[in-house]
Amino acid sequence: MPISNSPATMRTAYQQWQAAEGLPVVAGFHVDDLRTVEVQPWARTGGRAAFIDMEGTGGTNAAYVCEIAPGGKLAPRRHLYEEVVYVLAGRGATAVWVEGGPKVTFEWQVGSLFAIPLNATYQHFNASGTEAARYYAVTTAPLVMNLFHNLDFVFDNPFVFRDRFTGAPDAFSGQGTFLASRIWEANFIPDVARFQLLEWKERGAGGSNVMFELANNTLIAHISEFPVGTYKKAHRHGPGANVITLSGTGYSLLWPDGARWTKVDWHEGSVFVPPDYWWHQHFNAGATPARYLAIRWGSVKHKLDDKHDTLAQDRAAGGNQIEYEDEDPEIRALFEREVARAGVTSRMPAVARR
Repeated sequence: MPISNSPATMRTAYQQWQAAEGLPVVAGFHVDDLRTVEVQPWARTGGRAAFIDMEGTGGTNAAYVCEIAPGGKLAPRRHLYEEVVYVLAGRGATAVWVEGGPKVTFEWQVGSLFAIPLNATYQHFNASGTEAARYYAVTTAPLVMNLFHNLDFVFDNPFVFRDRFTGAPDAFSGQGTFLASRIWEANFIPDVARFQLLEWKERGAGGSNVMFELANNTLIAHISEFPVGTYKKAHRHGPGANVITLSGTGYSLLWPDGARWTKVDWHEGSVFVPPDYWWHQHFNAGATPARYLAIRWGSVKHKLDDKHDTLAQDRAAGGNQIEYEDEDPEIRALFEREVARAGVTSRMPAVARR
């Protein structure tokens, strides 16, 4: 089914499809808690859902929250856009297959992260008879729909991407391999809250990190954690990084070059998306380590651009990171006030301004 190209619509193909789905749309800089977002029946899936339209995506990717009723299942689906899923609540299973091939089924729980292989058919099941399951999915639907503007091509295309999924029984076993330091390749991460991270000195604050290459996607993810009483260095990159808080409490500052910042408070279940090339900086203002998951662009295997190549390089040398000695002094002052209010002692060392 083609999408209208009438100038009267004044909407992209993705926006037209989204409106036709009839779901609530949550917009803005951030969502306070994805676990409590109101959802409505979604005929396409048989579940309940809401679209999440964060300003920082720049139309490059999109997201939705979906809920599966106790003992329920969603309708089988396939599509030509990538989809990365993070489980917010409940437990269940997903079956994945291609025409003429075997079904590969794997179980998931709160904290699981996985990617649906491109254009493979999949179906989600809730394993609990008493509690709903809920997940957050980030997709490349806006790019794909706006490029082809034909829904039959997107949702009913028979092409099989055998480089993405072969039907191997261990495709979602949770096993993976390190491609390089801090880059783990797998289709399925059983629990991102417990995944072992590696030190990342360049970002500061004694933090640690692991990056995920998922299902041969261009859409990938990473996890970062930083200790109590610390904050990370400011950095910037392209749009579309969905930052989901896994644990801890704190805030982030976001600002375009030369402008005043916007403060976004977060806790477990929050999400925000920094806009294209806006500086952003993450602060642990609570009494426990802070860990977050970012579903984003920036694949090492399948690059789209060079915007992630200089993330940890000093801005003064042409990179996209602001060193502590170069940051606005009010940033440190605000942090000291925030941690004091929470009864936490700052562990940030004094710096000499350049």
